[in-house]
Amino acid sequence: GVRMRMEGREEMQGAVGLRCTWDIPPPAGAQAKWVRLNVGGTVFLTTRQTLCREQKSFLCRLCQGEELQSDRDETGAYLIDRDPTYFGPILNFLRHGKLVLDKDMAEEGILEEAEFYNIGPLIRIIKDRMEEKDYTVTQVPPKHVYRVLQCQEEELTQMVSTMSDGWRFEQLVNIGSSYNYGNEDQTEFLCVVSKELYNSPNGLSSEPSHKAKVRSTLL
Repeated sequence: GVRMRMEGREEMQGAVGLRCTWDIPPPAGAQAKWVRLNVGGTVFLTTRQTLCREQKSFLCRLCQGEELQSDRDETGAYLIDRDPTYFGPILNFLRHGKLVLDKDMAEEGILEEAEFYNIGPLIRIIKDRMEEKDYTVTQVPPKHVYRVLQCQEEELTQMVSTMSDGWRFEQLVNIGSSYNYGNEDQTEFLCVVSKELYNSPNGLSSEPSHKAKVRSTLL
């Protein structure tokens, strides 16, 4: 009979251990609600509720105090040997769900800490932001090359209609009559065309990168 009672008690203890600790409402009183964290020598004061917003996180498990045995300093704050610089944005993310960074703060640093504390939603947000930044950096704005072509009125239509290879018509300048062919004056035009150049990954482009104005006569 003694053995049966022992086994029964072990089963009961096992069942209690399996219960999710965050289903149990925290005891009333300020002592239970507020949590002090000493992160790399900097003390942060927050609530159990904030730390348990992400229930799979190291911080939630820490303040539940059942799975992780963490050392405490003389004030009773949990000691965490991590960089406090990046802990502020992480704690604020748990408070309001937004990632707010100073412009000088490296996202890689936040990502490292988010992965250490196991805060899944924050890891995804930072990775998305880093991918967007990489994408915009690789999108080099196009440079324009301009060319000025000289042609006569009768050649103009043909020239504009046969432009290819990404050349775009920009402007037409009438420069009057320069030549006499018998009795007829042929009006001369300067036709300005442009082309966008995208830099290739190695930084070299297929055309001169400065705005080249090439004056040529169409025959």
